[in-house]
Amino acid sequence: MTVRGTAGRVTRRRARTRANLLDAAFSVFAAKGFGHVSIEEVCEAAGYSRGAFYSNFASLDELFFVLYRERADLIAQQVSDALAGDGPGLDVPAAVDRVTEVLLLDRDWLLVKTDFLVHAARRPDVARTLLEHRAGLRRALADRLARAGGPARLPAALGGADGAAHAVVAAYDGVTTRLLLDEDAAGARRWLKQLLTALLTDGSGTPV
Repeated sequence: MTVRGTAGRVTRRRARTRANLLDAAFSVFAAKGFGHVSIEEVCEAAGYSRGAFYSNFASLDELFFVLYRERADLIAQQVSDALAGDGPGLDVPAAVDRVTEVLLLDRDWLLVKTDFLVHAARRPDVARTLLEHRAGLRRALADRLARAGGPARLPAALGGADGAAHAVVAAYDGVTTRLLLDEDAAGARRWLKQLLTALLTDGSGTPV
């Protein structure tokens, strides 16, 4: 016999355990590096047993991809929100201003992501999964650009909204690499704005 409300409490407790494990893993990854962290260390930081870990994740790789998906979804949402005011006929310079103002530039996350990128580069199966996640982020960005009426207002050389999404992600990757080294978030935002303006317009702020 199931006591009324028990299933709901178990579900909430499981969700809380999962969230705590993710938070603890993020902190430990950022402090020590993805490749230098064990499941035991994540469990210790979160205050749970290995059993709690394995009831939520099959491996540290799987846990990382949950973290990655959360932040990829956040970035896509930030871009979507920044472009929400634009209907057909995207105002590219204004959109660039809004995107660079809100876009996630968190150095701890960049450290974790970079460590995992090196890890994935040596494991083809992990690399394929990471590429799929990155492709999903680009598709989300391209979809928002297309729905904003962007393709007709973007440089033809980019190949439409999909090419523009690739350019945005590449610029973000480049700027965040610099941020890892100089720790200048304000400078990174300025540089990202300059790059996106140059990529998405004729360089003067006027869409091609």
